[in-house]
Amino acid sequence: MSGLQLLLVAGTHGNEVNAPWLLDQWLKQSTLINTYGMRVLPVIGNPAARTMAQRYLDRDLNRSFRPDLLQSKGSSDQEVDRAKQLLSLYGPEGSSPCQIAIDLHSTTAAMGSSLVVYGRRPADLALAGLIQARLGLPIYLHEGDQAQQGFLVERWPCGLVIEIGPVPQGLLQARIVEQTRLAVEACFEALAAVSSGLVAYPDCLVIHRHLGSLDLPRQSDGQQAGVVHAQLQGRDWQALQVGTPLFTLADGEVLRFEGESSTVPVFINEAAYAEKHIAMSLTKREVWPLEPKWSGALQALVEG
Repeated sequence: MSGLQLLLVAGTHGNEVNAPWLLDQWLKQSTLINTYGMRVLPVIGNPAARTMAQRYLDRDLNRSFRPDLLQSKGSSDQEVDRAKQLLSLYGPEGSSPCQIAIDLHSTTAAMGSSLVVYGRRPADLALAGLIQARLGLPIYLHEGDQAQQGFLVERWPCGLVIEIGPVPQGLLQARIVEQTRLAVEACFEALAAVSSGLVAYPDCLVIHRHLGSLDLPRQSDGQQAGVVHAQLQGRDWQALQVGTPLFTLADGEVLRFEGESSTVPVFINEAAYAEKHIAMSLTKREVWPLEPKWSGALQALVEG
């Protein structure tokens, strides 16, 4: 594991308080998290937003790692400046380079604990598969969405997001902190197994591949015209069928799902996505055989 460092980021969004609390605890209790010998750099992603208890100050930090933003000069957005700073410190070419980034988040949606992978980089898929095998967490594969780009973990050679929920924004909850800790330790354990050469990869991954997103019904002036139907609220990861109620309008009319059966919604009514006009994202459940090139890419990265 010579030279390998892992960046552990909490508080990329300033009103997601549970992962930063875990890092605060870890600073005071060095044995709280078993790193399995990994060299880990814990960092608060957006400390200014955390101080203000806001998701962000100028723009979403987790959409600020787009190449065009990172190449811009004289930016007035604090989050773009912070993205550049994180890369200058911990990026692959930074002063204290990390090869793997784990970004810790919480969600208001009934997602439970899950992993988010952006795109199909082999090392990302291998690491996600190892964690899924240990904890059984669903994997949400986000790709091909031009409206949502510039995620933090994409700028490191390997990276994924750990999502824990449901929990309201700004609410510190012991259960969420503990679930975050367990997921982090599973990640460290998996990487240590890769380093030791004793790793056992699963035969396959269960993937929920991103298909697109649905907005709430809206009036001609853009104002919200409906709510997520009561029967759908809280049913993340459960497949839709033709005719499943999606939204209820103010006059009581119900809008129903008319797409492909077995489409699976995630992040249903996520509070942070209201500003992005996303009421839910739609996915397709797929089982992917684990390819040798995935494990090979992760092995090469860990060995340096």
